[in-house]
Amino acid sequence: MYKHLFGPVPSRRLGMSLGIDLIPKKVCSLDCVYCEVGETTKLTTERMEYVKYEKVVEEISHFMSSNPKIDYITFSGSGEPTLNMRIGDVLNFIKDNYPDVKTAVLTNGTLLSQKHVRDELLRADVILPSLDAAGEEAFKKINRPHPDISLQEYIQGLIELRKEYKGEIWLEVLFLKGYNDSVEELTRLKEAITKINPDRIQLNTLDRPGILKDLAPMTNTELQSIADFLGSLNTEIIASQMERTAIESYNGDIESAILETIARRPCTLDDLHKLLGIHVNEINKYLGTLERNGKIACQKLERGVFYRKKTD
Repeated sequence: MYKHLFGPVPSRRLGMSLGIDLIPKKVCSLDCVYCEVGETTKLTTERMEYVKYEKVVEEISHFMSSNPKIDYITFSGSGEPTLNMRIGDVLNFIKDNYPDVKTAVLTNGTLLSQKHVRDELLRADVILPSLDAAGEEAFKKINRPHPDISLQEYIQGLIELRKEYKGEIWLEVLFLKGYNDSVEELTRLKEAITKINPDRIQLNTLDRPGILKDLAPMTNTELQSIADFLGSLNTEIIASQMERTAIESYNGDIESAILETIARRPCTLDDLHKLLGIHVNEINKYLGTLERNGKIACQKLERGVFYRKKTD
């Protein structure tokens, strides 16, 4: 069992993706209301070597020694990956030793206002930043940023990335009813996105329970209306996750372990992580499939979202 790698897991956008987690849970520069990993426990913009470079590349070398079938190695995980000051070194290790494997960076984009952070990511094949709001009120409401983060510098960092970076930029925008879906906010977003000029604009909405109660996702019809408003040929609505049981790496033992555990007592994501020793992102993938198949149900309580096995 790896400590800093997870998967491979099926990704909506990247196929079979091996995740690299360079940040402890949940260290981030934002505390987004919709985050399925949970509430940010350390809200920070301080870059550190949160996870040691040597430990990460050791795990990567061991995993890659078996010639696994993967589409991407993806920097993602429990927090904001660019907060790790050695993300560029890990990326260089992968590109130097496994040049045929594509790399992707999932980032909230807040640190891309710093040129040295942008420079560290230049060898990635795809960078997938987020931008959920272009107005101050909506930004603070949905993303709850660290006070040192300037929205205008955040957006300018994405604009500068497009000028400097030769790979693809897939910009994700997640919408919630009453948070960032007003005509005024959509107009601001459209103006910002036009300046950023990403290769793709990917519209998303709430898929799993977030941090706050009563968050309302957008319907596909509403997302399509937003796509029409943005009026760009490269705007797409992110489809539902692929059925995990159809994937080669699907592990029935993990599904069984989750079901057996929550059959005894309801558990949160953190409970399952601690009990089973499986990364939270990987557990989330299984929970999504189990929910869609009607095998489990969830309930939001004071300590978090609890999952229980449905009775036949």
